[in-house]
Amino acid sequence: MATAADTPTPQRLAAIRAQLALLAEHVEPDALQERIAGLEGEMGAPGFWDDQERAAKTSAEHTRASRRLKSFRDLERDVEDLDGLAELAEEDPELAEELGQQVVSVEERLAELEEQRLFSGRYDAGDALVTVNAGAGGTDAQDWAEMVLRMLLRWAERRGFQAELLEASPGEEAGIKSATFRASGENAYGLFNAEQGVHRLVRISPFDAQSRRQTAFAGVEVAPVIEDTGEVEVDADDLQIDTYRASGAGGQHVNKTDSAVRITHRPTGIVVQCQNERSQSANKDTAMKMLRAKLLERQERERQEEIAREKGEAQDVGWGSQIRSYVLHPYTMVKDHRTDEEVGDAQRVLDGDLDGFVRSYLLKAAAR
Repeated sequence: MATAADTPTPQRLAAIRAQLALLAEHVEPDALQERIAGLEGEMGAPGFWDDQERAAKTSAEHTRASRRLKSFRDLERDVEDLDGLAELAEEDPELAEELGQQVVSVEERLAELEEQRLFSGRYDAGDALVTVNAGAGGTDAQDWAEMVLRMLLRWAERRGFQAELLEASPGEEAGIKSATFRASGENAYGLFNAEQGVHRLVRISPFDAQSRRQTAFAGVEVAPVIEDTGEVEVDADDLQIDTYRASGAGGQHVNKTDSAVRITHRPTGIVVQCQNERSQSANKDTAMKMLRAKLLERQERERQEEIAREKGEAQDVGWGSQIRSYVLHPYTMVKDHRTDEEVGDAQRVLDGDLDGFVRSYLLKAAAR
């Protein structure tokens, strides 16, 4: 049911057309159509599937490009229909309601496509490795880390990403010490990168016999998944490789193998581990990919810090910067300290409703 707020005005329709024109400059539908045709030519060439890795990348790009072009063309067609529908709606109340609903749908889809403009980083379009670590706060922090993990996994599900839990180390009493999962899908890294940083929780501790209010911290690290492993060179002499028997609390925690692998990169202190594959060699291969991804993210962060120093800017670019507070007592509120975005329904956020925070941050970052 359309509401009064949904009733379109000529100014509102003009704003939609202006937004579409700006979006067309970014999408470049004609160039995108040419790219799709070129990819289809490659896919139809003899021997295309002989190189499985290359074929998979080409097919994935074709799918993404085709989906993007269809979304834009469908939106373009629906925007064109609005003017005619608006004329008819002036005399027909039922059509006026339909017009209001159509305008809302168009605006929502415009927002979704405009989100694509915010991803300009080299790795934004690819998959992400997301690691959650318990910070200061003892058992509360480990419980909070598990809550953050659940929140991010639910957000991944909402966004239609595939999430694969690679490792989870349970806490002594509750929660987790750390966990890593891979989020696969379009712009996964660009989106999850907005969650990188320290998340702060204030609540009445369920682990305190006197029911006192406690503050706990959990850190989120995000690294791009790189398939071209030659992009980051790793000296074998810099690695300490340990194997151990996987252990977990069951349920959502990984507990599948006795050939888990932990790799420590001595020069940087970066530690990665994997325990969800069937063999030690497979776990090692996955862990090495995780290490390269984290080294790549570190290089990119250092590059951004250098650029900021050259510009004389003070920027929070490390994962150690506190980005958001979740207050559950004496009131409920979630506030992002980077954008001042606030939500009173903390449970909704903890259940994975992060789009508002992420979009606000990406818009602010793009405006810098």
